[in-house]
Amino acid sequence: MILNELTAISPIDGRYRSKTKTIAVYFSEWGLIQYRVKIEIEYLIFLNEQGLEGFSTLFTNAEKEGLRNIYINFSEQDANIIKEIEKTTNHDVKAVEYFIKQRLEAFNLSHCKEWVHFGLTSQDINNTAIPLSLKDAIQNCILPELLLVKNSIEKLAIDFKDIPMLAKTHGQAASPTKLGKELMVFVSRINEQLKQLNQIPYGAKFGGATGNFNAHHVAFPHIQWQAFGHQFVNERLGLYRSFPTTQIEHYDHLAALCDCFKRINTILIDFSRDVWQYISMEYFKQKLKEGEVGSSAMPHKVNPIDFENAEGNLGMANAVFEHLSGKLPISRLQRDLTDSTVLRNLGVPFAHNLIAYNSLQRGLGKLILNEVAIQKDLESNWAVVAEAIQTILRTTNYPNPYEALKGLTRTNVHIGKQEISDFIDTLNVNAELKTRLKNINPSNYTGI
Repeated sequence: MILNELTAISPIDGRYRSKTKTIAVYFSEWGLIQYRVKIEIEYLIFLNEQGLEGFSTLFTNAEKEGLRNIYINFSEQDANIIKEIEKTTNHDVKAVEYFIKQRLEAFNLSHCKEWVHFGLTSQDINNTAIPLSLKDAIQNCILPELLLVKNSIEKLAIDFKDIPMLAKTHGQAASPTKLGKELMVFVSRINEQLKQLNQIPYGAKFGGATGNFNAHHVAFPHIQWQAFGHQFVNERLGLYRSFPTTQIEHYDHLAALCDCFKRINTILIDFSRDVWQYISMEYFKQKLKEGEVGSSAMPHKVNPIDFENAEGNLGMANAVFEHLSGKLPISRLQRDLTDSTVLRNLGVPFAHNLIAYNSLQRGLGKLILNEVAIQKDLESNWAVVAEAIQTILRTTNYPNPYEALKGLTRTNVHIGKQEISDFIDTLNVNAELKTRLKNINPSNYTGI
C-alpha cells in the first residue's frame, strides 16, 4: 500500500493528520534534515567570519544570503537527494555534508568545500539541530495551542465566577464552592508550570568528537574554541551550550522539559476527568451538532467524547515523555547510539498533545451551563451548612457544637432546610444569633 492518511500505522500521521501536520516541518525526517542543513550552513558562515587561515576571503553578504537560501528554500527534492547520498554513505549527517559541498559549486565556492563540517562530529549537528527544531516547534505550535486551551478555561472561570456549586470531597457532598473558582484552580496550576517551562534552557552540545574541540585545537591552537562554541550556539543559534560534555548532549534539560510537559498534561487529565464528571452530573449539557451521532445504538446519548479523547491522548503523550526523560540522560561512557533512535520519536508526544488540545478546545466550546441541576444539588444537601453552624457556635462557647451537629446530620433521615431550621430553634442562643444562622444556606455558604 502507498503510505497516506489511511494506510499510516500511527494515528498521528493517519486519522489525526489534520491536527498534527503543523509540526511535521519540525519533527519529520524532512524537518530533521532541513535543520541539519541549517546548522551546517550557519556553522560554515560563522567559521568564515573568524578569518581563519585557509579561507581565501570572507563571504560577501550576497554569498551569505545564497548559502542561507539553501536551507530557507529547502525542498522535498533536496531531502530526497540527501537520502540518495545516504544510501552510499550509510551515514545521515555525512550525506548532508556532501549535499552542501555539491551546492557550494553553484556559488563558485567550491574552494571552501573542506570547511563544511570542519572539525565536527555528527552529534555537533544533531545536538543543535534537534533542540533548535524543538524550540521552534514549541514556540510556534505547541505553546500557542496550549494557551488557547488555558484561556478558554479561564474565560469559563470568569463567566461562572458567581455560580455557587456543591463541592464533592471523597465523592461526598462538601462545603459549597463557586464553579468559576474550581475552574480557575486549573488555570493557576497550568500557569505555575508554564513559569517553570520558560526557565528550562534548550541545551545543545557543540565541541567535536568527545566534546573537547580536539580537532579544532590541533589545527588552530591560538583560537579560543570554547568561547567560539559558546558564541555560536548561544548567540547565533539562540540555544544554550552545555559545557563540558562528552560526545553528546547530556539531555538533562530536555528531560526537564519532558517532565514539565508531563505535569501540564497530568493537570489537563485531571481537568478532563472533572469536566467529564460534571457532564455526567448534568452540571453541564453539551451543544448538539446536526447529524452527529453520540451512540450507534442509543439515539438519546451525547457522549463527552472530546474530554475522553483528550484524556487518552494526554496519557499517550505522558507515556512517551516518561521514556524520553528517563532514557535520554543515560549514555554508556562517552556515548552510545541509543539516544539516536529514541530522539526520532520526539515529535510523537507533542503530536498527541496537539490532538488533546484540539479535543479540549472543541469540548469546551460545547459546554452549556445547567444551573437548574447545580441548584437542585445544592438544595438537596442542606447538611453542608452544619459546618458553618457549629463553627459560629464555637465562637460563643456553646457546649459541644460539633457533636450536636454530628448527631443531627449523621442519620439516615434526609436533612433539608426545614430540619436545619428546626434544629436552630432548639439551640439555647439568642434570637439574633438564630436569625443569623438561619440566613446561611448552601448557595451563600461559599467562602471567599
